[in-house]
Amino acid sequence: MRGAVPDVASDAVPGAAPAAASGAGAAVPGLADRLAGDRAVVNLADIPAEPPAQPAPPAARELFGADCDTEIEGSRVTAYCHNGYPETDLIRLHVECDRWWDLDGDGAAVAVGPAGRVELAGRCWKEVRSAWVTHERP
Repeated sequence: MRGAVPDVASDAVPGAAPAAASGAGAAVPGLADRLAGDRAVVNLADIPAEPPAQPAPPAARELFGADCDTEIEGSRVTAYCHNGYPETDLIRLHVECDRWWDLDGDGAAVAVGPAGRVELAGRCWKEVRSAWVTHERP
């Protein structure tokens, strides 16, 4: 038969009876109506005339801070920093030593001006566990 809508329940599961004949539509409210081809009704009064207000986009991230590469060789740490931004950056090298008796080091703040380069160095008596550079505004 041309143009006929196939029964969804009987096509989905081989050997299943149609929903209306098996009573499956009674278990789910409105299922029999949906399978029969009823369409949803939309009340146009419920749709707002204007879209809802959008929240303000987050502020653009400020570009600040020197770019630093840190190298660890044995017990020595060297940080090479270059400030590619128009503001001065105060940087500090921090070195954490691996041995419990070895003192960790926090270097003094060094000002790196716009387009400036600086090399910071630190060390432990024995192995270095980690090293990092912190940045702050003057």
